[in-house]
Amino acid sequence: MAYETYIFDLDGTLLDTLNDLTTSCNYALRMNGMKERSIDEVRHFVGNGVFKLIERAVPNGTPDTLLQDTYKTFIDYYMEHSLDTTEPYPGIEDMLQHLKNDGCRMAVVSNKFYDATRELVDYFFGDYIDVAVGECETARPAIVPKGFPDHPLRKKPYPDTVHEALRQLGSAKRHAVYVGDSDVDLQTAKNSGLPCISVLWGFRNRDFLLAHGATTCIGEPEELLAI
Repeated sequence: MAYETYIFDLDGTLLDTLNDLTTSCNYALRMNGMKERSIDEVRHFVGNGVFKLIERAVPNGTPDTLLQDTYKTFIDYYMEHSLDTTEPYPGIEDMLQHLKNDGCRMAVVSNKFYDATRELVDYFFGDYIDVAVGECETARPAIVPKGFPDHPLRKKPYPDTVHEALRQLGSAKRHAVYVGDSDVDLQTAKNSGLPCISVLWGFRNRDFLLAHGATTCIGEPEELLAI
């Protein structure tokens, strides 16, 4: 393999979280008196963090106070229900095991809020992945890793969370690759100075990814081992 370090996106790359995200989004909308959204709509809303998901899901012109209430409702509900149906995509755990056996370093960077990112990575991939960095743009995470920066990390596509993951891993960019499923991931990799491998089992299809600059796409997790 050409790489020693793998930086993975989470939702749509390692985990199929779409049903739980949709259920949580619709619960938040319903509890705040707004129309629910379809799973295909939510699929296209995700990728830029939870607040942007809710901002896209609420009707145009929604007052800021109602937007904030809906966002809080989502957070509270999702933290209780993020494991209801979420699971790794087929072949992911075998792929991670092979990378671990080969001595590769691995991390997750996500625009999901930090505590949920850490919880999901610990639950599903704790045997393989030690470093997980989620969105902490407005506040530091509740559980702060040793040496975590005092300043907020800007969410993807800014490179901050990727650079923080590499720092925690003790890895250099020249031997690292970014793996994701979206246009946000492609831009994040570019901004971070990393090559990007785009997966086709996630929330975006091949045509969409190619139109947004993808150059290397894989259809099965095991294909990553041959690159």
